[in-house]
Amino acid sequence: MPQLTLHLRRISSIPSARAIPPRALSPRFYSSNPVSPTPTPPPRSFLLRALSLTALGLVLTTTAFLVSASPALPSLLSFASPPSSADTLTMYTPPDPLSASINHHITSHPLAVSLRRNPAFTESRPHVRIPPAMRAHNLTGGTLDGAGRIVVPPLAFIEDGGKSMVCFFYLGADLCGRPGVVHSGLLATILDEGMARCCFPALPSRVGMTATLTTNYRRPCPSEGYVVLRAWTRNVEGRKAWVEGRVESLEEGQAEPTVYVEAEALFIEPRQAANMARFYPAATA
Repeated sequence: MPQLTLHLRRISSIPSARAIPPRALSPRFYSSNPVSPTPTPPPRSFLLRALSLTALGLVLTTTAFLVSASPALPSLLSFASPPSSADTLTMYTPPDPLSASINHHITSHPLAVSLRRNPAFTESRPHVRIPPAMRAHNLTGGTLDGAGRIVVPPLAFIEDGGKSMVCFFYLGADLCGRPGVVHSGLLATILDEGMARCCFPALPSRVGMTATLTTNYRRPCPSEGYVVLRAWTRNVEGRKAWVEGRVESLEEGQAEPTVYVEAEALFIEPRQAANMARFYPAATA
């Protein structure tokens, strides 16, 4: 009985875990410094978030536009800064011996040489001023351009102030209405364009639209030959210009040219011509 009592005393003498002071614990498990909570940043205002999203949208939209418009960028740049009349004279390179021979015959012809020496005339190749990306959509400068058709770009001499114009062509075998004869519609087309180009410098904004065109065909025009288009601005009243023109053969020496077709036309400048002029670099040459 006494031994049992002693044993119970020894057990009761073991200190209780709850009695262990807090500072007796390892520092890894206990710290006397209270833990501070991580501060939460204040939410951004609605205005700031809206401005951020708007800026991001503008950046993405601009990037998408630049990527989609990159194929048309050369055309836009060419419209903004078209080549000068002098530049067009060096921009054409004949692609084959036949084109080179035709080009040499036109540029070195005595009539072209005499016009080149006249300071009142400006020499150019108007079709070369059309941006390459747009030529496929231009009738005389693209669709009718090339071998068998209008073989080399026409060479034009325009008198100051749009008083007159002389333009050299070579018309190939693929422009016929019947074998060996140039289609009369083709002659009317180049007359319409040539007479318009003649009078444009005389109009306030240098742009006009065909109001009337009258043609009188005198003789059949043979294909695979050289022709000269001559035009004269007869009268200008405000936005209206009356022009006369003809297509004739290109002769050597003192031979009298053969007149194939004569024409009269009225061109009127549209009221919105100031905005149109920037999109017609060939017409305002």
